[in-house]
Amino acid sequence: MTSAESSGPFQPGALVLVTLSAPREKFWGAILSLSAAGISLRGCELVSFEDFVAMTRSGEGFTPGVVFFPMHRVERIELDASVNGLPSLAQRFAAEAGMEVAPLLRGTAGPGA
Repeated sequence: MTSAESSGPFQPGALVLVTLSAPREKFWGAILSLSAAGISLRGCELVSFEDFVAMTRSGEGFTPGVVFFPMHRVERIELDASVNGLPSLAQRFAAEAGMEVAPLLRGTAGPGA
């Protein structure tokens, strides 16, 4: 890995949205590792985002899944960032759940968080 590759935006801890094939699905979370073999994330399927927000807001607790996707399934990886005035998923989570999501997805939240 060159220094240009190691200083890119897709580093461990970065919040991303991954589009997968076979079956087609989207997964949102924090990168744990990224290699030629695949990507490991802590997060949730995009279809479960609203449930994740609601459970966190109500205090029920939601444990983000830790998953590995082989690179042959990965169609696209994009940073979770606001675009053209639309909030990022992390910003939506913070506004709706009343807390920052990064510590939960990065595994740095304290007990009971």
